[in-house]
Amino acid sequence: MTTGNNPSENLFAITNTDEVNSPALLVYPDRIGENIKRLISIAGDSNLLRPHVKTVKTPEIVGLEVKQGIRKFKCATIAEAEMAAGAGAEDIMLAYQPVGPNIRRFFKLKGTYPGINFSCITDSEKVIGQLSEYSVQYKTTAPVWLDINVGMNRTGIEPGKEAVRLYNLIRSLPGLNAEGLHVYDGHIHENDPAIREKMCNKAFLPVESLIQELSDSGESIKVVAGGTPTFPIHAARKGVETSPGTAILWDYGYSSSFADLDFLHAAVLFSRVISKPEFNLICIDLGTKAVASEMPHPRVKITGLANYEFVSHNEEHMVIRTSEASKISIGDVFYCIPYHICPTVDRYDKVSVVRNGKVTEQWNVEARKREITV
Repeated sequence: MTTGNNPSENLFAITNTDEVNSPALLVYPDRIGENIKRLISIAGDSNLLRPHVKTVKTPEIVGLEVKQGIRKFKCATIAEAEMAAGAGAEDIMLAYQPVGPNIRRFFKLKGTYPGINFSCITDSEKVIGQLSEYSVQYKTTAPVWLDINVGMNRTGIEPGKEAVRLYNLIRSLPGLNAEGLHVYDGHIHENDPAIREKMCNKAFLPVESLIQELSDSGESIKVVAGGTPTFPIHAARKGVETSPGTAILWDYGYSSSFADLDFLHAAVLFSRVISKPEFNLICIDLGTKAVASEMPHPRVKITGLANYEFVSHNEEHMVIRTSEASKISIGDVFYCIPYHICPTVDRYDKVSVVRNGKVTEQWNVEARKREITV
């Protein structure tokens, strides 16, 4: 059990608990900085890193990455792209095919930040044509990556003849620049690193053939590949950019699954006991509105509590059965590591910043919005 009154009880404990509302998301800049250093060390070159900002959504955290020499970033929304631009990013990929009004917003974003290289992905002849039309209309050039499906079956086109045709279409249409290939293998998340590496390399083989075919014209083909689980594997490929996201903050889902990936938990949920409905039950204020709940339990790892099970989880309540309930009082504090940090960050307007064991300030989770100004 953790009351939060003694910092030595828990790695994440803060001394000024009475000043912090719960639930809250605490972030630790020193630990974030260490994770960034480890990413750069694995990549071997900050220029080969393109971290995904969907995890952090916060300009100050992107700023910590920029401070260590990272200039390229990946995002999923126009708002995330705008947030990254304001935080000092120089090269931003929208790794989400723009459709409908988002195509216009993409070009408006380029006009708002003319000194930044904005690019986007596509897997559609229709969208490629629309991007070309808007580029001509806005009198600009749009860098476009072809999105390749290597088995996740969520977006992208399989490497093959149709991929060659679409890439050549991007090359040929006015206002477009064929930037390279976007290869996301988020379906590869085996715990055993040897199996994960084997699956990753097998999935990448047809991409290598596609690169070879597209390179026959003499043009060098850039590639952005992988997420956090396959990041070190792709980092070993010459010239391939990698785009880890979760590793910046880390979470219980990845730390319990990937023993070979050595990152620090840099964000935890701060929660209080609000009720004790039965002798062996406690209820904390960490409902589904406070932590990502798309996964089955465990949705958090409760630090400082040895024996517990989750009984129910609703909008503002998490009920836990524990043999230690008699030792726990209403108002006691718990520090919980989220199982999935990316959508958990999206639950919060602000994160509370912990320095030297004390919350000192708050940072706005700016890209939680769907629109900032564009």
